[in-house]
Amino acid sequence: MNARSHPRAMQIDGHTELIAHLGWPTHSFKAPMIYNPYFESVGVNAVVVPMGVRPDSFAPVLRSLFALENIRGALITMPHKVSVVELLDEVTPTVKVAGACNAVRRDVAGRLTGDMFDGEGFVRGLRRKGLQVAGARALVVGCGGVGSAIAASLAAAGVAALALYDVHQPSVEGLAQRLRTHYPAIDVSIGSNDPAGMDLAVNATPMGMNPGDPLPMPMDRLEPRTFVGEVVMKTEMTAFLTAAQARGCPVQVGTDMLFEMIPAYLEFFGYPTTDAQTLRSVARLQY
Repeated sequence: MNARSHPRAMQIDGHTELIAHLGWPTHSFKAPMIYNPYFESVGVNAVVVPMGVRPDSFAPVLRSLFALENIRGALITMPHKVSVVELLDEVTPTVKVAGACNAVRRDVAGRLTGDMFDGEGFVRGLRRKGLQVAGARALVVGCGGVGSAIAASLAAAGVAALALYDVHQPSVEGLAQRLRTHYPAIDVSIGSNDPAGMDLAVNATPMGMNPGDPLPMPMDRLEPRTFVGEVVMKTEMTAFLTAAQARGCPVQVGTDMLFEMIPAYLEFFGYPTTDAQTLRSVARLQY
């Protein structure tokens, strides 16, 4: 049943568990509009609550929140994905490579553990669309937070080669070094945004959002067999994706990453999981 016509509003009571959605500013947050209708539709007594916290208050707020007995975890978003890492007791290899974290939970011993699902959502989407990720050659343009997370998850999924490009040289060099440390078998190269010969080409920059924008890679070098992925969610078919599709490339839109990562989050927090299609059917997204 579509949650738009769902007859029962979520009842918050003394048994409700909290998932804090920590970031600043909060007006662009989409997660509450997806998680909460889903929890309502399957009868899970939990609620995702947006909590606006500025950087100078983040560390004490995080510690205080996890002193609550009914908190199940926290979603971490901008601008805290990097700074949260040093506040945690344990993180996954994906967090170590990405240099960022977007999910925190407290284990039975009271330790705070973190994981990163931006890239996991991206990779799950690719697999669902039939791309063979293991053994693939991939280009990632943009080595900031989301690009690093995608590169980390592609590495964990067993790609053979990763080409990284970013105009900010320290970002690309740092990511390449972390990948070589944790995944020495992968052929990591830097310095070129040429998609020729790639099985996968990813735009992890804001470039190519609107018509007339400069595009993140030379489109005339893009082969029709190359799968093209986007992280921008401002609009579904960005100028970059439209140009890739015109060359015959299969594409993945930015919001697919968001819907595909939520099942991974649900598993991390110990809730009943689902699939992206179900989440899309119950979501009450507003832009």
